[in-house]
Amino acid sequence: MNKNMKYAGTDKMGDLICENYNLLLVMSRFGLSLGFGDRTVEQVCEAQGVHTGTFLAVVNFMDDECCVADDFRKELSIEALMDYLKRAHVYFLDFKLQAIRRKLVEALEVTKEEPGREVAGLILKFYDAYVHEVQAHMGYENQVVFTYVEALLRGEVLPEYNIGVFARRHNQIETKLTELKNIMVKYYPARVDNEYLNEVLFDIYACEQDLCSHCRVEDYMFVPLILELEKKSECHARG
Repeated sequence: MNKNMKYAGTDKMGDLICENYNLLLVMSRFGLSLGFGDRTVEQVCEAQGVHTGTFLAVVNFMDDECCVADDFRKELSIEALMDYLKRAHVYFLDFKLQAIRRKLVEALEVTKEEPGREVAGLILKFYDAYVHEVQAHMGYENQVVFTYVEALLRGEVLPEYNIGVFARRHNQIETKLTELKNIMVKYYPARVDNEYLNEVLFDIYACEQDLCSHCRVEDYMFVPLILELEKKSECHARG
């Protein structure tokens, strides 16, 4: 293993989680379930049908977020990484963003009088606009990008599209979320009891960080991997 990499296949899976609880999200997006006892990363992944090299590449990238070691790059599976990204999309769209909205509505319901009502309406408007942006962002990836990659894996060459198109339009999606946080922090009326609002604001910050990490996995792991696949496909097509 590369000496700069923190986690190895021989490490106990439980130790990874105890050291960095954020890796629980990575585990769930690989379809790994809890209850692994004292088994190592390799043993857990093998028992649950998860590609060990891809899992290790992602958890080490999440720890550093600056590079993918050559040792792990060689071990990456496109299918496993794409499945991970798809599961992440389901998590954000079907669970996390909806859960935050429910908590946001509950927090804002506490203040119905003016001027709190006006600001509350603006907060919900910004949040819904942000969710719509994330849905469009991930919908494009699900319907266009992943479909294209699946075709490449089947040996099909699609000259009308390439991963560079995705990379150029892969804009960051946190701008509206920054505006939302500013409204909540700077302009929401002072209250005696802000526990609900503080809790949902904490969730929004955590979700933003999670989404940024997700996008970095796409930019620095997924895109380079597909670029290599495109080169191989072009060479094969030329015969």
